[in-house]
Amino acid sequence: MDDLNIRKSGRAGRITFTRPKALNALTHEMARAIHATLDDWRDDPDVKLVIIDAEGERAFCSGGDIAAVYRAGLEGDHQEGRSFFHDEYRMNAAIADYPKPIVAFMQGFVMGGGVGVGGHAGHRVVGDTTQIAMPEAGIGLIPDVGGTWLLARAPGRIGEYLALTGARMGAGDAIHAGFADSYLPESEWPAVIADLEETGDATRIVGVTPPPAPLATRDLSAFGGRDVAQIRAALEQAGDEETLKVLRRNSPLSMAAGLALVRAARGDRRIQDSLSREYRFTYRATAQTDFLEGVRAQLIDRDRNPNWTADASAEHVKALLAPLGENELHWEEQA
Repeated sequence: MDDLNIRKSGRAGRITFTRPKALNALTHEMARAIHATLDDWRDDPDVKLVIIDAEGERAFCSGGDIAAVYRAGLEGDHQEGRSFFHDEYRMNAAIADYPKPIVAFMQGFVMGGGVGVGGHAGHRVVGDTTQIAMPEAGIGLIPDVGGTWLLARAPGRIGEYLALTGARMGAGDAIHAGFADSYLPESEWPAVIADLEETGDATRIVGVTPPPAPLATRDLSAFGGRDVAQIRAALEQAGDEETLKVLRRNSPLSMAAGLALVRAARGDRRIQDSLSREYRFTYRATAQTDFLEGVRAQLIDRDRNPNWTADASAEHVKALLAPLGENELHWEEQA
């Protein structure tokens, strides 16, 4: 397909994003193709490891291409989004549980759906241009694609902070927060990839000392608050107007649900549990949340002025995260 270059080279299976003009945004078709390719290579003796990278300097993958989901949702078709998230999440889990090493080289923007591809790889390489984020609260969604699984395992209250603010992490912060493993100057990546193709040995990746991690020393104790209101009160008391400005801009419902999801994921034993819980929200997103308005304001009209109207009460959050019955995201063959 035009959006991915899938091939075998030496001992490596190669998956390269090839739509740099769209910041390598992930379409539904791309998600299904990645999953199918991993299935094909699972028992292929010629493939010792898988390398996922991207063309262009600006982005590894800037997120999911949700234009079709938006258009369908406006017309009352909620199945388009449900199908996209269903297939994307199963692909995310396949990456996380893959029996062979997967190495992701993540330059530039790595956001949302990009984290769902690169963030669950067994070997995650970042460089000087890397900017990783889960900015879904700004478009009326929640950290999904297994994002709550990663956020829940970040040190301290970093998970809550990133979920509510959508703040971007450079290489140092990404490694500290558990979203990446190794830092290498991007000029060295081609030689490393060539070596991986020749040897099929992911243990040969040796990172160098990463840049500083500002999050490691930042006081995020306010994000230990019971709910978003308590977090905002603590930030007001601390005089952190910069962070408050971000929280005022994001969807109240998305922040409340994201907070609940990150904390629930701390008790999960496997990523599938987190993905299934995320799916409960995204299954209902085009019908019952701020998602369509957020996409309109940030990605379609780009007026950056969303009119958040969705109910952000604890009762509504609980309803959005309630089991879906026969529509739950199931994992029988991946259990």
